[in-house]
Amino acid sequence: MQNSTFSLILASSSKYRKMMLERFQLPFTTHSPNIDESPKPSESPVELAIRLSIEKAQAISRQFPGAIVIGSDQVATLGDSPIGKPGSFVKAQQQLAQLSGQHVQFHSALAVTNGEKLLHTNVITHCYFRELSSAEIDHYLTVEQPFDTAGSAKAEALGITLMERMTSDDPTAIIGLPLIALAKMLREFGINPTLQASAL
Repeated sequence: MQNSTFSLILASSSKYRKMMLERFQLPFTTHSPNIDESPKPSESPVELAIRLSIEKAQAISRQFPGAIVIGSDQVATLGDSPIGKPGSFVKAQQQLAQLSGQHVQFHSALAVTNGEKLLHTNVITHCYFRELSSAEIDHYLTVEQPFDTAGSAKAEALGITLMERMTSDDPTAIIGLPLIALAKMLREFGINPTLQASAL
């Protein structure tokens, strides 16, 4: 049954996730969940991403009863080790040198709740970095400055040129909000973006 009077909230302050959700052309608001994102003892990076996506959605859901809330979190891993956001040019240099020629997995965890029902999933994007020269790394970082991005590469922009190949069930997952999975979840809450999108 289609939900025509829904309140949709994105539990995030990320400008990238906001831009992604705007592609559905549905009315929504954003609220920052302000939760503790510290990993628990012996918690894997993937477990952390899934837990945080759920906790973000639930935190905002408690503030807005009855709303349909979207939570998301992303971690990148090289083997079993997490790859964080570099925060500076020098750290991004070191990170890309480490990732050169490597297989990196980006885990995009997603949760949707209305306070009663909770759905969640994890969409994996496999990124195979090609062998990168120091000149390529330095020039790329100067042009794009991806210091707020895990893995120091924005695959939706010039960072795609650093890749040998990428595979995923959802090409939007790498940016941090897997829209194919999200559309499926929203349909289970009575929201069908295909039918309910507003005309531009």
